[in-house]
Amino acid sequence: MTKIPITQKTSDSIAGAQYPACLSLCPNLQATADRGACLSEYLQNHPEQCKNYPFLPDLAAIEEAVGRLQACGSDLPEAVSARIVNPFFEVVEVNYLNFELFISDLSCRPAAGKAHVLIWIGPKGRNIRVQTADARDLLALKLVEEDIDSRTAAAEGGVSVGAIDDVLWAAEQKGLLIGPEPGICRPADFPSGEIADFQYFISPSFTLQWHLTQACDLNCRHCYDRSDREHMPRSAARRVVEDLYDFCSRHHVFGQVSFTGGNPMLYPYFDEVYQAVASRGFMTAVLGNPMPRSRIEKLVAMQMPEFYQVSLEGTRAHNDYIRGHGHFDKTLEFLALLGELGIYRMVMLTLTRENMDQVLDLADQLEGRTELFTFNRLAAVGQGARLASVDPGEYAGFLERYMAAAEKNSCMGFKDNLFNLVRRQKGLAPGGGCTGFGCGAAFNFAALLPDGQVHACRKFPSLIGNIYQQSLEEIYHSPRAGRYRTGSAACAKCPIRPVCGACLAVVYGAGGDVFNDPDPCCWGCGN
Repeated sequence: MTKIPITQKTSDSIAGAQYPACLSLCPNLQATADRGACLSEYLQNHPEQCKNYPFLPDLAAIEEAVGRLQACGSDLPEAVSARIVNPFFEVVEVNYLNFELFISDLSCRPAAGKAHVLIWIGPKGRNIRVQTADARDLLALKLVEEDIDSRTAAAEGGVSVGAIDDVLWAAEQKGLLIGPEPGICRPADFPSGEIADFQYFISPSFTLQWHLTQACDLNCRHCYDRSDREHMPRSAARRVVEDLYDFCSRHHVFGQVSFTGGNPMLYPYFDEVYQAVASRGFMTAVLGNPMPRSRIEKLVAMQMPEFYQVSLEGTRAHNDYIRGHGHFDKTLEFLALLGELGIYRMVMLTLTRENMDQVLDLADQLEGRTELFTFNRLAAVGQGARLASVDPGEYAGFLERYMAAAEKNSCMGFKDNLFNLVRRQKGLAPGGGCTGFGCGAAFNFAALLPDGQVHACRKFPSLIGNIYQQSLEEIYHSPRAGRYRTGSAACAKCPIRPVCGACLAVVYGAGGDVFNDPDPCCWGCGN
């Protein structure tokens, strides 16, 4: 039996150590414990005391480690700049298994077998945790203790970088490791109004909406970009994956890539790029069109997407007028296929003046056919400029009717930030809005186009950089990106700004200044 202090030991003294489990089994050891002797060493030197309980020396060593941590009286670090091993942590090498069960239930006797028992102060409530280490725990501790980066570990182990990062994240969630706070944060001077919930100011994830190609098998009447952009070369796509990985690692956030286009699956190197993204541990999603079963099965075999989003623009006649004859029925059939394959289904609608009265009927038809139905208001950009935007005077009433209908239809979601105006009027807690943080443009979200342009939001021209010329880090922290994160000055005094910020794309489409003008559909917050 060997103690292996992976980090600093809290104390070499075991004076005052408590042995509740040991003494419950062998009350005659009380006198030895009272003298302040090291019970584990005593039992090793007096094996006759353990004839009925051969695991007793191991148990005593574990209880000594618990006692040292209980006596340490120090707080865990509140902020670190890089992952560290929990400074209040010990590991004990033992010859028996299942001690964590035995300590809570003495009828569960330990079984013979070599193992390492981890004892540490947990991250929440400072509770002391005892757990038999598995290989993933020990690997995580080794990587951080020896400062081995994920790419090196993956290469040496013949696994994906994402698999290594999953090990580190899991150890961090347990509290074995302590990591930095996410670096995707609202600035200190960002208006909070009456929103006090910290979750709306710091994002644990960053989403790159990656438009791989302009190629599309549809020609929708509201499409905001039919420009002729060459698809991204394979070598450039590989560099993007690595750049995004570095960005998320530096900011200590989960990365998600939402593949779109055009139709992203028409990109000639889609499978290669999708696999590369998955191997880096990123969450994946597809915003695309109906595809054959074999194509979707291949996608699932690489990595199950977080969701697959398709679009419908109203009931059958209006949808097919916008997206092409037969599209409505083809999409319903595709939704059934996604359901068979266990893929989370999302349906998006672009809200216009013409289809606003069809939304609730469509939602009824989609109940049971999709997990989530949401809408975005039309951004009068590109071909969408030919369509009529919603009447601002009717919009608040529409949102109220939608919310009422959603009480009986679980697939109806609340993506538009202005839902939070209605919720506030009704005395309800706010939702996260468009990206979980109101307008997430250039905050926890950015759009990458096939030619390397990076935009704060894809629904309107909002250029913040070019990935061929700058790193994502440089683009994200540029003054231009910062302006989009701040949003419109018209929202600066809004009491629900962190969960709203209206829709900059709608402001742009209405001919407004996105940095100064209000959303034409906003009816105010009573401030």
